[in-house]
Amino acid sequence: MTQTTETTEAAATAEDSRPIKKSRPWRNRTVSVHRAWFVAAVAFVTILGAAAFRSLPGLLIDPLHDDFGWSRGTIGAAVSINLALYGLTAPFAAALMDRFGIRRVVAVALILIALGSGLTYWMTAAWQLLLCWGLLVGLGTGSMALAFAATVTNRWFTERRGLVTGILTAASASGQLIFLPLLSWMVEKPWMGEKHTWQPAVVTVALAALAVVPFVWLLLRDHPADVGLKPYGAQEFVPKPAPVQGAARRAVTVLFSAARTGPFWLLAGTFAICGASTNGLIQTHFVPAAHDHGMRITAAASLLAVIGVFDVVGTIASGWLTDRFEPRRLLAVYYALRGISLLFLPMLLAPSVHPPMLFFIVFYGLDWVATVPPTVALCREQYGDDSAIVFGWVLASHQVGAALVAFLGGVARDVFGTYDMVWYASGALCAAAALMALVIRRRPAPAVVAA
Repeated sequence: MTQTTETTEAAATAEDSRPIKKSRPWRNRTVSVHRAWFVAAVAFVTILGAAAFRSLPGLLIDPLHDDFGWSRGTIGAAVSINLALYGLTAPFAAALMDRFGIRRVVAVALILIALGSGLTYWMTAAWQLLLCWGLLVGLGTGSMALAFAATVTNRWFTERRGLVTGILTAASASGQLIFLPLLSWMVEKPWMGEKHTWQPAVVTVALAALAVVPFVWLLLRDHPADVGLKPYGAQEFVPKPAPVQGAARRAVTVLFSAARTGPFWLLAGTFAICGASTNGLIQTHFVPAAHDHGMRITAAASLLAVIGVFDVVGTIASGWLTDRFEPRRLLAVYYALRGISLLFLPMLLAPSVHPPMLFFIVFYGLDWVATVPPTVALCREQYGDDSAIVFGWVLASHQVGAALVAFLGGVARDVFGTYDMVWYASGALCAAAALMALVIRRRPAPAVVAA
């Protein structure tokens, strides 16, 4: 009995003398990704699908002019209605998302885009272009405007908001990158012996919008509380707020409250110039302007697609910078550089692509919507919980500026036979926007109180 005990103790002593293996907890640790990133991914794909139509207007100006004999001013008016509604719908869409939820509003918006784009296949008169291309698609894209990205960011994230805003903003550019080469090929390639082949392009856009609807309905969620989670980076659980009644009244009330503050008008003014120099000018008129100088439609559309590539890089980088530097100074730099580049564009247009033109494309792409993350940050800083709706109204000014230049650019081309005057005027406006951004005061204003 004693010998057995001694043997057991010796074995235990020998076992204790073995080197202790270090534990490696990382082998058993599972890396969990917060649900907010999946919601952001679905929002990215959604904006990507809706971006197909935003790639189309500049490609169809010349084919519709040749096919129906409509003036560029008339076609520009349809684009103008679309851009204006894109902006004016955004604040009401943000309020509707508070009332009915993000998922329902976005699904209906995608169906409107598909309906408006698909019906243009059978149009024969200019008023039908204004109705389908202008009204229906304008309402649909407006409901999925950048206010949608701001709403998703504000609800699901308390950290990395600048980065997420940049990523979601870049979705539109990514859609441009994907769809522009395909749509330009469809427009220029003869189909079944027809000279003008814009119809397959509009059908493609309608199908792209419909394809995104199932992803939205099955995967998108309105609030982290719906799945029992805290917002990304939050220390405490945030309960889901009750649906807000009177969505339209709230949007108008927030507008009147914000309009009594100086920063709102400065943000709206700078963003109007942003829209004028991007969606209204380059996206709508760059392809026909390059075509005027002998460049093929596919080549000009490919240059716009390259803008989309560097737009993704520039917007995400701008979101990262917005988290670290003063937003108003970033805006001033962005607008100043954009204005300088536009002054050089008339002398760069040529029948073929050359290195200086590529430099302009890369430079303009990096600066395309880099203004969005600092503008969203300033709205959040100034107006708190109502910042998504306020940004919706600021975005409305963006689209009003884009609509004016989309229309006036076409008129200028009809009257002067060239786009040069439009490039120079837009460059001067960007210089004014840089000065306006510096005037925005640093100290946050009190949050707007909604009714």
